[in-house]
Amino acid sequence: MGFDAVTTVGETADLGDVIDSLTRVVADFPKPGVQFKDLTPLFADRKAMIAITDAIAGIASSAELVAGIDSRGFLVAAAVAARLGTGVLAIRKGGKLPPPVHAESYDLEYGSATLEIPASGIDLRHRNVMIIDDVLATGGTLGAAARLLQRAQCNVLGLAVVMELADLGGRAALAPLPVHSLSRV
Repeated sequence: MGFDAVTTVGETADLGDVIDSLTRVVADFPKPGVQFKDLTPLFADRKAMIAITDAIAGIASSAELVAGIDSRGFLVAAAVAARLGTGVLAIRKGGKLPPPVHAESYDLEYGSATLEIPASGIDLRHRNVMIIDDVLATGGTLGAAARLLQRAQCNVLGLAVVMELADLGGRAALAPLPVHSLSRV
């Protein structure tokens, strides 16, 4: 079901409902017991992607730079940066960038990981940055991204996600940073 099927002439669909309707739930991925929320169908829907980009651009309007988390966060962050006329910073998974890098390791709901950003070539000091990702679960990934950028002397304005899995407590784990989600399930 695409965004066109969710709206009718003269009505505006609630963006949260659109997000929920275009999200594919994959049971037991990447391990048993995890209900993976695949936003690929949402991002492939032209009108839905425009609506998401507009909504997050409104949230991030005071940012000088938007940072997207590897890999689905890149999609939204790049679209938002283009809309705002800012730059975009890719926060990469460990081992994907040439040295030197700033790195932050963290635990997530089904394992552990490392995030990295370049330690040279980009002056990040004192820049106002909004961090963008697709899904907020336990807060491990977004928390690591925030710590990483704060260590690089960025002013992290807040965190924006397309979908928040509210029962997993990620919002509380990220306090006191402001968290903006377009859909809470």
